[in-house]
Amino acid sequence: MKKLFFIMILLFAFTGTVYATVNINTASQTELESLQGIGPAKAKAIIEYREKNGSFTSIDDLEKVDGIGPGIIKQLRDLVTVEVAKSEEAPVKPE
Repeated sequence: MKKLFFIMILLFAFTGTVYATVNINTASQTELESLQGIGPAKAKAIIEYREKNGSFTSIDDLEKVDGIGPGIIKQLRDLVTVEVAKSEEAPVKPE
């Protein structure tokens, strides 16, 4: 019984530290809402900002979104990325 308990504790310890990162440039409303501190209103504000102003270039750009301040950015820093979709990259000019 002690071994089973020990194995369960180890399982929870290792799985609790695994996080999937969310790309704020492509995330859906549901994906954004899965982040701690981001509810429906903030998720919608992120998407609207992104649609109006283009892709975020850094996580700190989230501060430009209404309702998101330094505290939330600090909370999200390890959980989000700002990868630009291939279709948004600048085209390469032929030489």
